[in-house]
Amino acid sequence: MRWTDVVDIAIALEEAHPDTDNVNLRYTDLHAWVCALPGFDDDASASNERLLEAIQMAWIDERS
Repeated sequence: MRWTDVVDIAIALEEAHPDTDNVNLRYTDLHAWVCALPGFDDDASASNERLLEAIQMAWIDERS
């Protein structure tokens, strides 16, 4: 997975962190969780706030 695989990342985050409050989270935590996902293979420094926000929104949608 890469940073732009927003939906795949959201699904993986939901599987890895099903009890996490995904609405009220820090982007520093989200960044670390994404980088730790199995199959994530992208440059950690290539993320930005826009990408993290898109991942968070997709994760919220995934849980709904």
